[in-house]
Amino acid sequence: MSVDRRTFIKAAPAGIAVLITSSAVAPAAADEQQGAPQALAYTYLRPSEGAFVERLADHMVPADALSPSGNELGIPVYIDRALSSGWGKGERVYLQGPFLEGTPNQGYQLALTPARLFRLGTEATLQYAQQTYGKRFNQLAPEDLDDLLHRLKDGRAELTSDVPSGEYFNLLYALVREGLFADPAYGGNRNKAGWRMLDFPGVIESNKRNIARYRNRPYRVEPISIADVSGWTGQP
Repeated sequence: MSVDRRTFIKAAPAGIAVLITSSAVAPAAADEQQGAPQALAYTYLRPSEGAFVERLADHMVPADALSPSGNELGIPVYIDRALSSGWGKGERVYLQGPFLEGTPNQGYQLALTPARLFRLGTEATLQYAQQTYGKRFNQLAPEDLDDLLHRLKDGRAELTSDVPSGEYFNLLYALVREGLFADPAYGGNRNKAGWRMLDFPGVIESNKRNIARYRNRPYRVEPISIADVSGWTGQP
């Protein structure tokens, strides 16, 4: 699924660019937010999962004229922090049961935390890739990886863990999008590259005045992140 950035933006729900994240992960240090080199010491992802996410991030968000690659943007770091957070552990997911088969309009209905869904789904996807293409995931050609992602998305991949492949893909896709557009405090969108791609101004409250002032006119401004306004008094 080689998706260009315009397709990513079009598919994203309204407001995805201002996403501060449902994952409630701890903000990064200021140097990480500004894109300083950092070792990928994951807190949740196992080595095989880290390699999987890194390949996935660069495939879904390849470097081009619009933005850096998914890894350069820090998307794997965002995903790791999200899965190790309270959100990933299911603090906001009802897990008491009984669990009945839901309808599509009822949303997520599995008795799994997001982190557990990721772990089971990734393990099964790695096995499915080996069985289907005769290669390890990291050896798949781009066209094979496209095919695999479409199979997951359409629910056609029968995963050994009994995880619905469509639900698993929805989780992956949401995490990659969030890593592209969330505030850099959460590990992704490094150097605010995702925001710059959209000409999104950031978290400034005063921007609501500019919506009317610049209606139907270009509006260019350096985006402001959480780190930029930490301790900000509101004075010029």
